[in-house]
Amino acid sequence: MKIYTRTGDNGETSLIGGTRVPKSHYRIDAYGTVDELNSYVGLIRDQSANENTKYVLGKIQDRLFRVGSHLAADPQRSKMVLPELNEDDLLLLENEMDKMDEGLPVLKNFILPGGHPYVSFCHIARSVSRRAERAVVHLDHHEKVEPIILHYLNRLSDYLFVLARFTAKELNASEISWKPMN
Repeated sequence: MKIYTRTGDNGETSLIGGTRVPKSHYRIDAYGTVDELNSYVGLIRDQSANENTKYVLGKIQDRLFRVGSHLAADPQRSKMVLPELNEDDLLLLENEMDKMDEGLPVLKNFILPGGHPYVSFCHIARSVSRRAERAVVHLDHHEKVEPIILHYLNRLSDYLFVLARFTAKELNASEISWKPMN
């Protein structure tokens, strides 16, 4: 099987189910942003020395593929059975945040991304997660999206923020509090 098909050379692509849409379509934007997020999560996973974090990030990558498959499918025409997200996926993120948060100082200021490259990667992924959520909200205004997808992306951005803080502490990196400058 060749990776190139030449069917997208004129700016269109196919959804699961066969529907052709422009590559600028809001559905393509949504799953493309989720794909970008998955790449950043892979980058974070590659940086981590913490085995539990690697495991959780691997599960997140799987769930982002699930999200992407749902976003890439034409809800009216696709007959493909797609793997689902469920409440346990949200609970995993919440439980992991609670565990990481136990050892962190109380947050009293906004934090600037930075302090260590790995921490910065977490913040980049967090901001891409928020952009993916906005793209899915935009899609939802045109074509209904399963609510759990929105819940998952929202929770994931929170998880990535806590992971950035947790990682900064693990690496003994400074958290940079935002203070307005003159």
